[in-house]
Amino acid sequence: MDRIAPLRVMPFALMALLALTLDALTPARAQLAVPMTPVDSVVAVVEEEVILRSELDRAVANILTQYADRRDQLPPRAALERQVLERLVLVKLQVERAREMGVRVPDSEVEESIRRIAQQNNISVEQMRTQLASEGIGFSEFAQSLRDEIVVQRLRQQVVQSRVNVSESEIDMLLAGDSLQTGQVRVANILVAMPDGATADQIELAKTKIDGVRSLVMRGEMTFNAAAIRYSDAPNALEGGDLGWRRYDEIPPMFAQMVEGMAPDEVSPAVRGPAGYHLLQLIERRETGSQKQTEYSARHVMVRANEVVTREEARIKAQALKARLDAGEDFAALARAESDDVNTRNQGGEMGWFQVYAWGQSVGDVLLTLDDNQISAPFETEAGFHVLQRLSSREQDVTEQLRRNEAREAIGRRKAEDEYERFQRQMREEAYIETRLQS
Repeated sequence: MDRIAPLRVMPFALMALLALTLDALTPARAQLAVPMTPVDSVVAVVEEEVILRSELDRAVANILTQYADRRDQLPPRAALERQVLERLVLVKLQVERAREMGVRVPDSEVEESIRRIAQQNNISVEQMRTQLASEGIGFSEFAQSLRDEIVVQRLRQQVVQSRVNVSESEIDMLLAGDSLQTGQVRVANILVAMPDGATADQIELAKTKIDGVRSLVMRGEMTFNAAAIRYSDAPNALEGGDLGWRRYDEIPPMFAQMVEGMAPDEVSPAVRGPAGYHLLQLIERRETGSQKQTEYSARHVMVRANEVVTREEARIKAQALKARLDAGEDFAALARAESDDVNTRNQGGEMGWFQVYAWGQSVGDVLLTLDDNQISAPFETEAGFHVLQRLSSREQDVTEQLRRNEAREAIGRRKAEDEYERFQRQMREEAYIETRLQS
């Protein structure tokens, strides 16, 4: 049986942070489920809660299992424990902050997520429960970890929505500057971090380290992926530094300029950023050409059920209207006189040009069964009963529209990542955190 994969519900920045699988992320209240034993100990205090050695060991064991055939790529045990502990600390902080901000996830949503995970792995929930038990993972712990992951997602959405706004002028400026690259790139990153206000010695030490890592990669003594796992201080180090597929404007402008001129598998020189020194590797690039979408023109007559007209009466009236159309009555005149859709009635039922499912799944499904000028049989949607006539279709070049959407999304995502990283740093600085790992 395949190992159960974690539910990937997080946006990219958090996905990188929460890259441990769910069974590695013991929940904030795990100390209630795992009794303190003589051999257990506290490895970190986060505000008023603790992280136990047993929690850390379980998370580290999960990483070791993932890299069972690649142990040489992992950093030394002490460094690996520090990486994993930092993740656990940050998760705990975010869950606590979300709780303070009133973020709640109902049991029904967690249960649905569990069913979805089981379905994705082609097993039943009971089979998943059995598999988790065989691996020493309590089902309640698994469910709580999943709840925490969803809570963190909600926290990020709440923080970002309140702080990030993209104006039309920003979109215009981006497009006018011709800096919005089409297509996407998949990039990996290695970070040698420096503290805020780093001294000259700290800067020199970081630069020496990043240059040494680059030399190992360039000489072929270590792959970029392995070097990231062993040496990177970035949250996605254990994923080999892989940032996933991104549009050019979803990465910092300084990096986008570097990647633009790179060939696949090429490694950049070391570059200094706000967090420290970086190495980039371009893994893949894919281009996007002009894009077209089919649009449809249609009109309809709608009969709505309400307190006065029952559903059955509405259905019978729609059938009568269809019979009148079949007998040759003018569609536009009928719509003006009989349709309950106030948005289209005065236009003779005209719905304009739209993409196939713009008016909903049911309308789109019926539309696709019709030829131009053909009139449908009455069908029901949440709004009421409809009789639809497809008028025509066309192929529309939506490249410019998509470019504006891409620009809006790219600016929004970049702002969101910057804002949430700032939020995380501030949250960590304000929190009481005591780590007790031995050096």
